[in-house]
Amino acid sequence: MQSSQALGGISPWDLLICLSSRKNDGTGCFQIEDLHHLELFQKVNLLPEIQHFLCRKEGLCQITKAFPDLQLSVVTPECSGQPGMSRASTASNASQGSKSTDKIHGSHPSNHVSGSPYHKDILKAQDLSVIIKAYVLVTSLTPLRAFIHSTTTVWHPPKKKHFSVKLQRFFEIFFRSSSPQQAFNNMKEAISKLLLMTEVFSESSTSGPNSFNQCSQCFQMLTFDVGFGTSVYPVVLKVHENFDFQDEDESNIQDQTLKELLFEDTFNFLLSNESSTTSFIEALQKIYGSAVNKDGTYHREDEQCLSLEEINSMITFIKELKSLGQFELLFPSAAPQIQTLLRDLYHMVDPMRQLGSVLTVHWLLSSLLEQFQSMTKEAQMNPSEWRSKKNSRNSSQTIMKWLQPRNSSQENASPKQNVPSDFRKNHDALRYSSKTKEQQCSYDKDTLSHIRQIFTSPQLDLNPQFNPKIKEYYAEVPFDMVMVKIGAEPSNCQCQVHLDEKKGPSIANYPLGLGLNKVIALVTDDSQPSPQVVSTYKITIYRENRPSLPLFDDYMMCGFVQDCGSRIRPEESCGLQPLSREYLSAISQTMFKTCEAGDTKGQWIVPCLSCSDNRTCDWREITWQPHGCQYAVLAKPELQRCVEGRRILFIGDSTNRGMMYYLIERVNKTLQEWQKTHDIKCYHNINEGKTFISYSYYPQFWMSSNQRPTFEKALEQLLQRSRPLENTDQTVLVVGGVQWLNSNHLQIIQKVLSRENLSNILVIIKSIGMGFHLPVDGIHSLSQVEIQNLWNENLVILDTAKNFGYEVVDTFVITMGRYKEFLQGKCGCHFHEVVKSNPSEESPHITMTLSRQYTLGKYFGSQSKPSQLQDYATNSQSPYHVRGPINQVYSEILLSRLCASKRELVST
Repeated sequence: MQSSQALGGISPWDLLICLSSRKNDGTGCFQIEDLHHLELFQKVNLLPEIQHFLCRKEGLCQITKAFPDLQLSVVTPECSGQPGMSRASTASNASQGSKSTDKIHGSHPSNHVSGSPYHKDILKAQDLSVIIKAYVLVTSLTPLRAFIHSTTTVWHPPKKKHFSVKLQRFFEIFFRSSSPQQAFNNMKEAISKLLLMTEVFSESSTSGPNSFNQCSQCFQMLTFDVGFGTSVYPVVLKVHENFDFQDEDESNIQDQTLKELLFEDTFNFLLSNESSTTSFIEALQKIYGSAVNKDGTYHREDEQCLSLEEINSMITFIKELKSLGQFELLFPSAAPQIQTLLRDLYHMVDPMRQLGSVLTVHWLLSSLLEQFQSMTKEAQMNPSEWRSKKNSRNSSQTIMKWLQPRNSSQENASPKQNVPSDFRKNHDALRYSSKTKEQQCSYDKDTLSHIRQIFTSPQLDLNPQFNPKIKEYYAEVPFDMVMVKIGAEPSNCQCQVHLDEKKGPSIANYPLGLGLNKVIALVTDDSQPSPQVVSTYKITIYRENRPSLPLFDDYMMCGFVQDCGSRIRPEESCGLQPLSREYLSAISQTMFKTCEAGDTKGQWIVPCLSCSDNRTCDWREITWQPHGCQYAVLAKPELQRCVEGRRILFIGDSTNRGMMYYLIERVNKTLQEWQKTHDIKCYHNINEGKTFISYSYYPQFWMSSNQRPTFEKALEQLLQRSRPLENTDQTVLVVGGVQWLNSNHLQIIQKVLSRENLSNILVIIKSIGMGFHLPVDGIHSLSQVEIQNLWNENLVILDTAKNFGYEVVDTFVITMGRYKEFLQGKCGCHFHEVVKSNPSEESPHITMTLSRQYTLGKYFGSQSKPSQLQDYATNSQSPYHVRGPINQVYSEILLSRLCASKRELVST
């Protein structure tokens, strides 16, 4: 261990580790200034940012103040300037990852104990059952590379008796009756979160140490003191800036052996002679293999060359993966929640995307990890196994889907049905045999609450691997998997498994909306006269968004109306089609007239590298383009003036309700309350009380047909509850749903309004939309022919409405081309959802206009401007947010029709 004065005098040297004594005066072994003169290959145990932010009370307080809404499992010391806060105060159960940039560097009451959302108890160190030391080696902070040693030190407070054990063995013993792997994963996630937040905060913070890019080989040995109570969720108690052991006065031979083991493993890891260049080049070729032009040049996401430091970082990472020894990779992590946290943190502190290059290197490291693991598996397989592996589809890939070469585009394929092909192939894979069950089930009482096996088709990669004692699982599926069949068998012979509810089926089809989908499996003990639920298993399935390729300069514009997977109009083309120069020139005109109706024919347009491969498109920039006109997007003041003094009545199902909540959020700029209203609801707090909105749910499908209110009765009740009503366009009636509406309902509207002396009010008909296209258990699903018949039914509705003088919003033509992009719900018909505000989860610009300068390019340069709704979409003060870009498009058309007459009055 060398002093700072001697640092420059050591020649030659490769590795410098300086350990401060517990009994010194608090000064370090060497100074930060010494790092400025290091050679590229020299490694020093000093990452100043980590020591500043993680290992010091003040730094940890800065982080907790910067990210107040994040769910952290960490005990922080008393933070200055926060009087009255107890040491064990609990975090508010706020949405994870609030993106309000004004909170980043402002003051906020720091939560000294931030509990996991699943762990509501107040955590106190003295209440912990066990404390362990997790030894972590950080080899790079930006971008983060971290590894955890396989050995830990364990002790039970308040006793100081301790012992060393393998981490995996500790969790198997301590959590043997619950979820060992889940507890282990939770600890790694908690540590990774703190390290990631340190990286992001150090990159964006103006306080604390400066960035030391000169020290590209600096590393940091850390010790995380982690406590566990009765839960599988940990709490981080302290972070030490080196490998920390017990007090020397209480150490024993085992402690000395552990020290020697840790340092020996660390030296072997850091000074490995493993060759990595060949593996690096091979992995890089695989990553960029499908992004090579015919002229042999490469395209890269940020269109910049790799720097020497970036290349060195990646080569070093490959070397580390080949030299793990007793270390396990902590980060980069393939866990979706960690990948999402990384993205959200950078978007939070860097709204202008100035740190995009850091995210690019993170992406490269994750891609290298995936390719390295793939190559490792290839080397272990025989040729026949490798051929089989190549022919199978790995549904758990999360980072590089669009880089994997495929023979043809799925969008432009033409399957016979709209049901996914992999589902059709495997729909018979789940079979239950009572004879088999009798042979495999148990009468042991210890198995009463257990599921013996979970079946899925297509096969899901459950995380963690299935274990009867583990009750929660996570799986990730690609965009094209829109449905899964799930079944389960009980371990005990006198039990049954029911999905979703106590009397539900043991096997069922589930639609997979974009984002998170939850499936609940209930184990019931049927030996009692009234079966009792004895345990609950939960499977969370995350369906990814459509893979999107960030655009390069060389792109083309493509258009489509219908998806080839569900051809509504067989006589017309499907999938992406190149747009002519004449068409592009016409829609780029600055003086574009406003659309005069809400059912103007149009198409979706999206920029792609090739219209023959939908994986080359930037789907974030898709926009609905009506032919020959455009829908105006109203600014908030204009919209508020439009609805001032008006009474707006909605009647219809949840899709109509979604448009209503969208309107409320647009007018108020916040959505203060939300519920799945299934009766009549009135809102008096719209537009500072200047606008009244009411809603009636129809049809009430859960009631028996002889008790269900008729449409006429429901409309009459809504009108009665909404009075007083003027017989002018100051009263607005919005009617619509998914597929229940027909021309008979329009006749009823006409009759009721005439009877109630309201014939002159403004009526807007939302037409039918896509949905019920999947064979989901428990609901009526439509065949392909029945879905095609909806086209003609929709035309009749639109024509009838216009003959009555009603405004229309055609949602069918807008949803039918993007039917795979539905959100949660068994009907597959929801293109919106109301969520607790988290603006990062949705692009901040509205999809009515292409708003990015580079995307607009030569065709749309004259229209390039920020979205008028950017402030609305990123309003973090709103408790709730209506999410869904497709709903956003037709809801904006609704607003344009709602305010059309008002604009005409102003213009005249």
